Amino acid sequence: MYAFTFERPTTQADAVALAKAGGKPLAGGQTLLASMKLRLASPEQLVDLSAVKELAGVRTEGDSVVIGAMTRHRDVAHNAAVRAMIPALATLAEGIGDKQVRAMGTIGGSLANNDPAADYPAAVLGLNATVITTEREIAADDYFQGMFATALNDGELITAVRFPKPQRAAYMKFKQPASLFAMIGVFVAQTGQGVRVAVTGGGNGVFRHTRLEEALTRSFTPEAAAGVKTDPSELNGDLHGSAEYRAHLVGVMAQRAVAKALG
Repeated sequence: MYAFTFERPTTQADAVALAKAGGKPLAGGQTLLASMKLRLASPEQLVDLSAVKELAGVRTEGDSVVIGAMTRHRDVAHNAAVRAMIPALATLAEGIGDKQVRAMGTIGGSLANNDPAADYPAAVLGLNATVITTEREIAADDYFQGMFATALNDGELITAVRFPKPQRAAYMKFKQPASLFAMIGVFVAQTGQGVRVAVTGGGNGVFRHTRLEEALTRSFTPEAAAGVKTDPSELNGDLHGSAEYRAHLVGVMAQRAVAKALG
């Protein structure tokens, strides 16, 4: 690596002040530290958020679950309120990476990084969640802005995410066997306002699949999902799978997600 300073604030106010001054927030470190080791990132100051207790934990607000930004994947997966109100979200968290990643990675770190194959962005967009920051509240449809890009401003920190309880929901992904990221992941949520379908792993970032949403709003069945084709030109290909293969996987994962949501 190289020389850098390390700060470990214990309050949100101190963390914000350090971030506003140019410090790089460190959440779970699952991406940032690896990038630093490869010299793909070179922050002069790290701001470790792990000691800011007010950023961690899960609570309920009416028909919503609010998850603190520094809550670990493992804790989301095992939380009783999450498992009772949005079991699909708990299942998603349980399937992130391996045990080490789940023990260290955080929901806020994942969303701030916005890897195009990450799992949490699919849940946030599929459930129409709200990203709460130190400055404002950002609707899911406005938050994700492409590969590793979000609506966050410099020095703005995620504090929590508010997930509304759906009528039904499920997440299915086809894993890249080495990284366990999603080659394609599909989150399906049925709500009183219709169906939302979010796809991760296929493009430059998570996106809503409007044709699947329209079909599943009319008929929430695997057969309805099977009748929708995904245009390969809208997806990316790499050594793990072509765009055509990923387009096929979108349909397969969508059908499986609907079947799982129906029980």
